[in-house]
Amino acid sequence: MEKDMSRRSFLKTGTTAAIGLSMVPGAIFGAKKDSKKKKAAKKDKIKLLGVGIGGRGASVLRGLVKTGKVEIIGLCDVDWKYAGHVFEEHEKNFPNLKRYNDYKKMYAELLDQADAVMCATADHTHAIICAEAIAAGKHVYCEKPLTHTVYESRLLTKLAAKHRVATQMGNQGASGEGVRKICNWIWNGEIGEIKKVETFTDRPIWPQGLERPEETPAVPSTLNWDAFIGPAPMRPYNPIYTPWNFRGWWDFGTGALGDMACHILHPVFKALNLKYPTKVQGTSTLLLSESCPNAEYIKYTFPARDNMPKVAMPEVEVYWYDGGLMPERPVQLPNGKNLNVSGGAAIFYGTKDILICGCYGVDPYLLSGRNPEVPNLCREVENNDHQADWVRACLEDPDERIPSESDFQFAGPFNEMVVMGVNAVRLQGLNQELEWDGEKMEFTNIPADAVVKSVIKDGFSIKDGHPTFNKTWTEPVNARKFAAELVRHTYREGWVLPEMPE
Repeated sequence: MEKDMSRRSFLKTGTTAAIGLSMVPGAIFGAKKDSKKKKAAKKDKIKLLGVGIGGRGASVLRGLVKTGKVEIIGLCDVDWKYAGHVFEEHEKNFPNLKRYNDYKKMYAELLDQADAVMCATADHTHAIICAEAIAAGKHVYCEKPLTHTVYESRLLTKLAAKHRVATQMGNQGASGEGVRKICNWIWNGEIGEIKKVETFTDRPIWPQGLERPEETPAVPSTLNWDAFIGPAPMRPYNPIYTPWNFRGWWDFGTGALGDMACHILHPVFKALNLKYPTKVQGTSTLLLSESCPNAEYIKYTFPARDNMPKVAMPEVEVYWYDGGLMPERPVQLPNGKNLNVSGGAAIFYGTKDILICGCYGVDPYLLSGRNPEVPNLCREVENNDHQADWVRACLEDPDERIPSESDFQFAGPFNEMVVMGVNAVRLQGLNQELEWDGEKMEFTNIPADAVVKSVIKDGFSIKDGHPTFNKTWTEPVNARKFAAELVRHTYREGWVLPEMPE
């Protein structure tokens, strides 16, 4: 049972008005009851399928199994060498579970028997795996970033609302004490109005800024390369892409921003009641056609939101740095104090005080040195357990369900913000601030005749001691068409998403 706040009192006082979340979709609190609909018998355990289990998925599965309320009936990973120990670990506890290296085959055989799906594959396959599961009425836990594109995030948000399933993005700090403290301080007016937030991460810690490798070794017998490529354009195999290092390649990942912003920007998005930005601009080190840059800088502008009872919500600028870049240190910060906590930080500049927290929202503090006691307006997650909270939501009737802390009704719009920043970096060659229409999911001020290009090879060499570059560029492409493709990918033949619900 959640601490301090009973289910009845939360549903009564945890409304949009009570906590000021004026922009959170109503679907987060569940749809209206249908008195004619017969309730299914309540379950005490969910039958689970896991897709992508060799990396982050291994930890998520352990957290789910630890609840004692999960039975794994099928596991899938494209790389049986990388994931072999995970298969073996769970086969000891669930001897009847089946192994797969293609989620489509697992779905064909087991999806109708399952209650839920855990997805922790490469970024570019999250949407298609999760969308199919949700459309079949299955609960979904998906690792961050939720999706590869803005359109995919919108689709998962609407599908989850339509099918009334329990969902959770794997940004575990969302269930932590630090995020709750940040929200309560800000909502109580402790640092005043916030017009600027600066954030950063020390990532990437995987290869980025790379050209496409020319070597094409044979595909290992333990790897289903076609399934790894999924909806992305087919390319020859190279071990530099997977496992794990997919994050640094545009076709498969979203770089340091997509990986870490879901942890670091989460308390910013939640505490400031953000939704769609209106403007964005990005820049980076050398922009290559194949892989994410080594370092990025992004500026988002969000419009004013409805004021809360104790604090106004004016227009706010949110800044992101990665790849070793960092914001200027606040003048009040003591010398020797490291801003980087657990991989990054967020700095909220208020009119009364400055609030700083680490990655995942951990260890928040005020530069004034105060530690104010304020009313708690956030639901407390039992043991701060992100996975267990999702299992709890899966087992609840949708008419009475309290959404988990990164339910897709929140995580979807949040992830749109994250991947829209990725788009700004890829469109930096336009040399302008981009205006964004969130409802329509489109940039509105790209000139009709504008073109963009990026570097295929930098052609670096040293001749007689002089560094030279003989860059090979992509052909210029229409910027509006390129931007539209970034927002909504054209999938490889044979890979299709469900239709967007109304």
